[in-house]
Amino acid sequence: MTSSPSLLFNPATYDPQHFDAETRRLLRATIEFFESKGKAQLLAEDRDAVWTQEFLDFVAKEKLFATFLTPAAYADGDPNKRWDAARNAALSEIFGFYGLAYWYAEQVTILGLGPIWQSDNEIAKRKAAADLDDGQVMAFALSERDHGADIYNTDLILTPSEPGSADAEAGILFRANGEKYYIGNGNVASMVSVFSRRGDVEGPEGYIWFAADSRHDNYHLVESVIHGQMYVSHFRLENYPVTAADVLHEGPEGFSAALNTVNVGKFNLCHGSIGMVEHSFFEAITHANNRILYGNPVTDFGHVRGNFVDAYARLIAMKLFSDRAVDYFRSASLEDRRYLLFNPMTKSKVTSEGEVAMTLLLDVLAAKGFEKATYFAQASRYINHLPRLEGTVHVNVGQILKFMPNYLFNPKEYPAVGTRLEAGDEAFFWAQGPARGAGKVQFADWTPAYEQAADVPNVARFYEQAKALQTLLLTAAPDADQQKDLDFMLTIGHLFSTVVYGQLILEQAELTGLDRDVLDQMFDFQIRDFNTQASALLGKPSVTEAQRDWAIGALRSPVADKERFDRVWDQVQAYDGAYAMRP
Repeated sequence: MTSSPSLLFNPATYDPQHFDAETRRLLRATIEFFESKGKAQLLAEDRDAVWTQEFLDFVAKEKLFATFLTPAAYADGDPNKRWDAARNAALSEIFGFYGLAYWYAEQVTILGLGPIWQSDNEIAKRKAAADLDDGQVMAFALSERDHGADIYNTDLILTPSEPGSADAEAGILFRANGEKYYIGNGNVASMVSVFSRRGDVEGPEGYIWFAADSRHDNYHLVESVIHGQMYVSHFRLENYPVTAADVLHEGPEGFSAALNTVNVGKFNLCHGSIGMVEHSFFEAITHANNRILYGNPVTDFGHVRGNFVDAYARLIAMKLFSDRAVDYFRSASLEDRRYLLFNPMTKSKVTSEGEVAMTLLLDVLAAKGFEKATYFAQASRYINHLPRLEGTVHVNVGQILKFMPNYLFNPKEYPAVGTRLEAGDEAFFWAQGPARGAGKVQFADWTPAYEQAADVPNVARFYEQAKALQTLLLTAAPDADQQKDLDFMLTIGHLFSTVVYGQLILEQAELTGLDRDVLDQMFDFQIRDFNTQASALLGKPSVTEAQRDWAIGALRSPVADKERFDRVWDQVQAYDGAYAMRP
């Protein structure tokens, strides 16, 4: 199979035949909404920080969020309504392609819905379904100015009503007081999932999630904490009444509801990042390939071609990993929790790769990349947001480390997971169980994916490095003090991430018949990235002599192949003029 421009999302040719008719219609309608605005208006609204009301009106008219974000159990017989991770990923990519603000409106709605769909509160769930049908959006109020998204601490306090009081007689269980900070959609959300604690109960037993309404008189909007189309609110509750119909979770399960919501929500960051880089890539290659400098096309310069080929390989790898992660998420159960590793990978690794790809392209575009008439300028301003939402890269890599021993050394047999693009409803998302036991999760043997592609030179060479990581952990593992040193362990985590990244890339490449040249080029950068982290290990103050020797011994040079590089460059060059948004 030969690779072609169809590897990237192109609005001009997009026709997802694997989806049902209504999903295809809604995806195409979404594309048409943005294309009809045209680039000039799209970018002007971003520069002027215009609230995305026109977009939300479109969402309401088409019942877009209602169709994509309502679980089948609350669809009231509508066969098109379901929580389908495959089509949600496609929608996230489209939103990212046109602007982070549109992606963000859906992202924070997904987060706001998490505690609701996980709850046993049927009144709240029916209300959420009705509100989505009415075109409303949601919000997720966990973060606070002083604590950030620290689940263990919250200063939003619920005071119980006194027995026999007017509040108690009116069915008001609590009065809520306190502030939340950095809450997307907090200016308009009909249901704001708020994390709080009872003032009369210590510890996790006092946790409570409840649903608030931003339109209520006791809900006070302070400001948006950023300048942009996204409204990232700071709000204050003053004696806000909370009834039984509002309470979503109580006690320790509130902790699990928060983490499990983020498990679902963080997944969308990868496809949003992919969409942003794809649009930027189209602009970059079309400009550079037609730009004459010193009498030659810019793309005649070797370093320019190198940047484009590297950015292209990284972008296709982002898509391969993320699409394969969808399959694992859709196949998840209490017996198969591998998604708990692959989800933070999509959040930390894929979005970080988006930053790398954008920087490579910006180094080619230079001043052009800052011009206000380019989508690139908007995307390059926002691309670094994604690795820093839903927990920083450091938090997610720290989470990834929990899975390393079982992943590398303790495999388990699982039924094969195939490509999951069929229509389906992910009911397990809302029944993930307690948020604990990550260290006990086992994985299928990761080595066959590498061994089956050993004919690809750079895959074989990177596999040597992956096996070397096993050797490090068996012969010179971090000691007790090093394990307490987060800076040291994050480097180990980044080394481990490259191995996991490579596995799912290889699996998806096999499933899709990816061109071997592109695959080889991907593992060229995988080798270089492993080298970067191994070299970083050398500079850690606490590194041992054995670990230094390991790091030096684990370094590898990618297998150079000019003819392969030129063939991949030909694929890159084919995107020149393949897509340009209407002015």
